[in-house]
Amino acid sequence: MSELPPLSNETIWAILKEEIDDAAVNRLVWLYLGYRCDAETGKWDSANVSDEWRLEYPEPPDFIDSRPATVKLTRSILPENKQLLKEKLGFQGYKIGEFGPRQTRRATAANWLMGFMEVES
Repeated sequence: MSELPPLSNETIWAILKEEIDDAAVNRLVWLYLGYRCDAETGKWDSANVSDEWRLEYPEPPDFIDSRPATVKLTRSILPENKQLLKEKLGFQGYKIGEFGPRQTRRATAANWLMGFMEVES
Protein backbone atom coordinates (compact mmCIF):
# COMPACT_ATOMS: atom_id res chain seq x y z
CA MET A 1 0.00 0.00 0.00
CA SER A 2 1.32 3.42 -0.89
CA GLU A 3 1.73 6.10 1.73
CA LEU A 4 -1.28 8.32 2.32
CA PRO A 5 -1.10 12.10 2.07
CA PRO A 6 -1.43 14.09 5.30
CA LEU A 7 -4.91 15.19 6.29
CA SER A 8 -4.91 18.84 5.23
CA ASN A 9 -6.88 21.35 3.18
CA GLU A 10 -4.56 20.57 0.26
CA THR A 11 -5.46 16.88 0.49
CA ILE A 12 -9.17 17.71 0.61
CA TRP A 13 -8.79 19.80 -2.54
CA ALA A 14 -6.86 16.97 -4.19
CA ILE A 15 -9.78 14.63 -3.43
CA LEU A 16 -12.29 17.07 -4.92
CA LYS A 17 -10.12 17.65 -8.02
CA GLU A 18 -9.62 13.88 -8.43
CA GLU A 19 -5.85 14.19 -8.02
CA ILE A 20 -5.95 11.39 -5.44
CA ASP A 21 -7.25 8.02 -6.59
CA ASP A 22 -10.38 6.40 -5.18
CA ALA A 23 -8.41 3.76 -3.28
CA ALA A 24 -6.46 6.43 -1.38
CA VAL A 25 -9.67 8.33 -0.61
CA ASN A 26 -11.15 5.16 0.87
CA ARG A 27 -7.98 4.44 2.84
CA LEU A 28 -7.97 7.94 4.32
CA VAL A 29 -11.55 7.58 5.55
CA TRP A 30 -10.85 4.06 6.85
CA LEU A 31 -7.81 5.33 8.75
CA TYR A 32 -9.74 8.07 10.52
CA LEU A 33 -12.68 5.77 11.23
CA GLY A 34 -10.17 3.53 13.02
CA TYR A 35 -9.74 0.60 10.62
CA ARG A 36 -6.25 -0.90 10.47
CA CYS A 37 -4.91 -3.57 8.15
CA ASP A 38 -2.31 -6.04 9.36
CA ALA A 39 0.41 -5.88 6.70
CA GLU A 40 1.48 -9.47 7.33
CA THR A 41 -1.92 -11.16 7.27
CA GLY A 42 -3.88 -8.68 5.16
CA LYS A 43 -6.73 -8.95 7.69
CA TRP A 44 -8.60 -5.94 8.99
CA ASP A 45 -8.59 -4.96 12.64
CA SER A 46 -11.63 -2.95 13.65
CA ALA A 47 -10.89 -2.78 17.39
CA ASN A 48 -10.56 1.02 17.21
CA VAL A 49 -13.69 1.51 15.10
CA SER A 50 -16.83 2.78 16.85
CA ASP A 51 -19.59 0.21 17.34
CA GLU A 52 -21.79 2.28 15.05
CA TRP A 53 -19.47 1.37 12.16
CA ARG A 54 -17.92 -1.91 13.28
CA LEU A 55 -21.23 -3.74 13.71
CA GLU A 56 -22.44 -2.91 10.21
CA TYR A 57 -19.01 -2.93 8.56
CA PRO A 58 -16.56 -5.28 10.30
CA GLU A 59 -14.31 -4.66 7.30
CA PRO A 60 -14.08 -1.18 5.80
CA PRO A 61 -16.60 -0.43 3.03
CA ASP A 62 -15.77 1.01 -0.36
CA PHE A 63 -17.25 4.48 0.01
CA ILE A 64 -16.84 5.30 -3.66
CA ASP A 65 -18.73 2.21 -4.81
CA SER A 66 -21.28 1.74 -2.02
CA ARG A 67 -24.21 4.11 -1.77
CA PRO A 68 -25.38 2.72 1.62
CA ALA A 69 -21.93 3.22 3.16
CA THR A 70 -21.77 6.76 1.77
CA VAL A 71 -25.24 7.56 3.11
CA LYS A 72 -24.08 6.37 6.54
CA LEU A 73 -20.95 8.50 6.21
CA THR A 74 -23.07 11.55 5.29
CA ARG A 75 -25.35 11.01 8.28
CA SER A 76 -22.35 10.78 10.59
CA ILE A 77 -21.20 14.32 9.70
CA LEU A 78 -22.18 16.70 12.49
CA PRO A 79 -24.84 19.19 11.32
CA GLU A 80 -22.54 22.15 12.02
CA ASN A 81 -19.89 20.56 9.77
CA LYS A 82 -22.07 19.82 6.74
CA GLN A 83 -21.01 23.01 4.91
CA LEU A 84 -17.28 22.95 5.72
CA LEU A 85 -16.19 22.46 2.11
CA LYS A 86 -17.98 25.67 1.19
CA GLU A 87 -17.20 27.61 4.38
CA LYS A 88 -13.53 26.68 4.82
CA LEU A 89 -12.41 25.96 1.25
CA GLY A 90 -14.84 28.00 -0.83
CA PHE A 91 -15.82 24.86 -2.75
CA GLN A 92 -18.94 25.70 -4.75
CA GLY A 93 -19.72 22.15 -5.80
CA TYR A 94 -19.57 20.53 -9.20
CA LYS A 95 -21.26 21.94 -12.28
CA ILE A 96 -24.37 20.17 -13.51
CA GLY A 97 -23.46 17.65 -16.17
CA GLU A 98 -19.86 17.42 -14.97
CA PHE A 99 -20.37 15.02 -12.09
CA GLY A 100 -21.94 11.71 -11.25
CA PRO A 101 -22.32 9.45 -8.22
CA ARG A 102 -18.56 8.88 -7.99
CA GLN A 103 -17.76 12.59 -7.67
CA THR A 104 -20.61 13.06 -5.20
CA ARG A 105 -19.26 10.22 -3.05
CA ARG A 106 -15.75 11.66 -3.20
CA ALA A 107 -17.16 15.03 -2.05
CA THR A 108 -18.92 13.25 0.81
CA ALA A 109 -15.64 11.62 1.85
CA ALA A 110 -13.89 15.00 1.59
CA ASN A 111 -16.59 16.64 3.71
CA TRP A 112 -16.40 13.87 6.32
CA LEU A 113 -12.60 14.25 6.47
CA MET A 114 -12.98 18.05 6.85
CA GLY A 115 -15.41 17.40 9.70
CA PHE A 116 -12.89 15.05 11.29
CA MET A 117 -10.20 17.73 11.03
CA GLU A 118 -12.57 20.28 12.57
CA VAL A 119 -13.45 18.06 15.53
CA GLU A 120 -9.81 17.09 16.14
CA SER A 121 -8.47 20.67 16.04
